[in-house]
Amino acid sequence: MELICPAGTPAAFREAVEAGADAVYCGFRDETNARNFPGLNFSREELRQSIALARARRVLTFVALNTFMRAGDEALWYRAADDAVALGADALILADFGLMAYVAERYPEQRLHVSVQASAANADAIRFLVEAFGAKRVVLPRVLTVQDIARLTRQVDCEVEVFAFGGLCVMAEGRCSLSSYATGKSPNMNGVCSPASHVRYREEGGALVSELGAYTINRFGPGEASGYPTLCKGRFDVGGAEGYAFEDPVSLDVIDEIDALRAAGVSALKIEGRQRGKAYVAEVVSSLKKALAATPAERAVLVSRLRAMSEGQRTTAGAYDKRWR
Repeated sequence: MELICPAGTPAAFREAVEAGADAVYCGFRDETNARNFPGLNFSREELRQSIALARARRVLTFVALNTFMRAGDEALWYRAADDAVALGADALILADFGLMAYVAERYPEQRLHVSVQASAANADAIRFLVEAFGAKRVVLPRVLTVQDIARLTRQVDCEVEVFAFGGLCVMAEGRCSLSSYATGKSPNMNGVCSPASHVRYREEGGALVSELGAYTINRFGPGEASGYPTLCKGRFDVGGAEGYAFEDPVSLDVIDEIDALRAAGVSALKIEGRQRGKAYVAEVVSSLKKALAATPAERAVLVSRLRAMSEGQRTTAGAYDKRWR
């Protein structure tokens, strides 16, 4: 299985290449990118240099244009696709059907991957994307079990990529509007889930309070690991019981499922974390690269140190081994 690694900056890109990535995914510094945060992402020149670096090391570069186009402003997305192709991207990761059609018609030789933001989670949807746009790979949402994935791979004629480590989105990606209600910024169109401009932390009665927009998301006691405030991982009083209503603030870690995912027909494992620093990228990529070639007993040792770098300093196997509330 290929190891697909994140890069939010040219420095992180270099670290991913050095650490053993088979492919690195990144995006432009604008709204075409679902990680449209200040200080992240690539200019055209930075991407040109990064692609050249990757090619010299026989590493692929995937460019994520994974937000949905706004009516009347499609030119921003079309221009990004034109530039990514001209710069030599090995694949474009797309979510919007209109943009898929544009790329398929104008650049029929360009490899097209379906972003997780497209929420293609059943055989009919995937077959449509393959037949209509020539999609070569689909990135599956993080809500499917290993058994679900195995059934899908038998029914579709394209490669399947799944998330293996990093932030866990518990919603059907591309369909979540929770953050929009609190911030007015859409993760699906503006590329910002819980934008930093709307995040605040404050001390109150010995607790650390995290806020998103006008909403209190969590209160952390002394010594308690604090996570980034997102509504889906907030701690609320629901029916008289206090707890995490949707998902705990933890990171995805499916290393124990590597052999099962390989047997299920998965072509590639994806690491989430374009918003993380280069040290995180280097550590996670190198550890997972070794884990892919290791025995199950050796994997536990390899990835145990990654938990300290994970959200909430804990990890979960997510839908692969989950009893939903």
